[in-house]
Amino acid sequence: MKSMNYKIYLILLAIATAIIVFTNPDIPGFYIQPLQVLPLVFALPFFLPFKFLKWNEPVRKNAVHSVYAFSLIQALGIIADYIANTHVGLIQLALCALPSLAIWIFRFIRWNVRCFKNKECRTAAALCSIAWGFFAFAYPPLPLGPAALVLLVPWFLVLAKHSPKAAIFGTYWSGMLFNVISFWWIYNVMAVGPSGIIFFGLFLAFCFFTSYNIAGAALFIWARDKRIFGKRIFLALFPFAWAGLEMTRTVTELAFPWTHLGYTLGNQLQVLQLLPYIGIFGYTVIVLYCNMLVAHAILKKRYKLCAIPVLIFGALFIQGTTVLSSENAKPFHENEGEDSPTISLIQPSVPQTDKWNYDYLDSVTTKTFQFAEDSVTSKTDIIAFAETAIPDHISRQPGMQQRLRDLAIKNDATVIIGALDHERIPDSLRIFKKYKVFNAAFSFTPGKHKYERYVKKHLVPFSEKVPFEKYLKILSYVDFGESDFVPGTETPVYKPFFWTPFICYDAIFGDIIRDAIRKGSRMMLNITNDGWFGRSPAPYNHINIIRYRAIEHAYPVARVANTGVSGFIDQYGNYYDNTKIFTDRVLTGKVPLRSHDTLYTHIGDYIESGLLWFLLLYIASLSIFSIYKKKTA
Repeated sequence: MKSMNYKIYLILLAIATAIIVFTNPDIPGFYIQPLQVLPLVFALPFFLPFKFLKWNEPVRKNAVHSVYAFSLIQALGIIADYIANTHVGLIQLALCALPSLAIWIFRFIRWNVRCFKNKECRTAAALCSIAWGFFAFAYPPLPLGPAALVLLVPWFLVLAKHSPKAAIFGTYWSGMLFNVISFWWIYNVMAVGPSGIIFFGLFLAFCFFTSYNIAGAALFIWARDKRIFGKRIFLALFPFAWAGLEMTRTVTELAFPWTHLGYTLGNQLQVLQLLPYIGIFGYTVIVLYCNMLVAHAILKKRYKLCAIPVLIFGALFIQGTTVLSSENAKPFHENEGEDSPTISLIQPSVPQTDKWNYDYLDSVTTKTFQFAEDSVTSKTDIIAFAETAIPDHISRQPGMQQRLRDLAIKNDATVIIGALDHERIPDSLRIFKKYKVFNAAFSFTPGKHKYERYVKKHLVPFSEKVPFEKYLKILSYVDFGESDFVPGTETPVYKPFFWTPFICYDAIFGDIIRDAIRKGSRMMLNITNDGWFGRSPAPYNHINIIRYRAIEHAYPVARVANTGVSGFIDQYGNYYDNTKIFTDRVLTGKVPLRSHDTLYTHIGDYIESGLLWFLLLYIASLSIFSIYKKKTA
């Protein structure tokens, strides 16, 4: 009888959900229909806690599983509705997610309360917070870079000796601390967007980034007691598995590869000269091995091993000093017979709150153009404006196009500028949208009436695109205040100097850079608008990442940012006259072109894809080994 009553509960839910699917309105996208509350109406009587309702005991006694069943049936209904009618009911979506989410939140709070009452958990959280809290201050321009080789030692001590519950508890809250310190500046977007949605999204971002800390901790704990022929092989390979985790932050729709551990050494140019051989992920592995060896030395009381990070740092410093002492590595060294371009970077420092206010369009563009026309006085080959220096669709501004052509003719120089663009989607291909919108760069050359266009390839998740929209077209209807751009597919190389434009985020992805170099590119011109970051370390984080790409691939950079940091980077990572943030500046310099190849340019694609495969193999091997051990125990 009890089993039958539970089956009746499931059947009624299935019937109610089917009614919703087959009686849907002809409304595209997300829609609201009062009938969608029907499953809730059918389900509520089964949860009423009245003693005289004996028939609902099977559901009430298994309330959690009953709620999960409710959510699952609603999810199946949503999927069926979407497949049949390409739309989703908002009320049904809420009924699918909110009950189960409430259970998870309650269990998460209860777990935290129990852990907080446990002394071991509190100790683990304190040690992990010391490790990750200080590690957040190791990224340039903050000062603790070299200390990154030992800052995570307390975390590894916790992972090695504490219970899994205590280690995960400590890692979670220290990971949140690390990511809040690292990414607090995202809140500046609230000044130009829907603040409530952005604040909630920022919290979700902290949780998402922290999931990588949790995943790394879980892998370490899983591997720490596994021995093959008496050796902890899995533990010895852990730094490579972590590097694989970092790679997953580079390749997905949620790609945001900002805080790789290896970026902490960016203030010490000499230490970075191994990048052409091992890349950023090699430095991540070095950072992790140093921390793990010191933790091992403390646990085993073999304190001489604590000198290893100092020796490794010294070896990197000596190697880098040797490289930089050569004639060709002198800052902005001119190669014999090389006709390098002279580039003028226009940094007008337009406030972000004004930039996207249409009422300020004329004043913003007037300041930008006038600043360039008055300040670019010397002979120059390229005049570069920042990303979205024209905060409008360029096709709507023929007067600005003509002004840019005139500037190119006046200075006999190529002018490149960031702006928006769009293309109408043919009726036969249209699903939801009428237009494709692009974040693009436009190049104006003397003697050519038509400009050349480069479209940004990597779009920032939830800022410039809704992730997974290309797989789920209904996400085109989602509006969190984000831009709704379409990514580009081409990597151009412009003559005569064989340079390639990169817009903002594009410049931190090594695969795009290697693609440009294979096509003959010898210099990167990075245009960006870091005004979103406000007065924070983020603009300096950004140029530090690009410096790594320059050294990895011996790829010189000219970089212009609306509010800074603008500047030049040569193929060994030397900076030249970087601007301060939020200052008006025209910076002119001569940039030597790429003159030599690097190993990482040839093997980088294999290393980075190999790390992803290694992570999968690592997890699979741990799983197989664990199952084998259980069967033989």
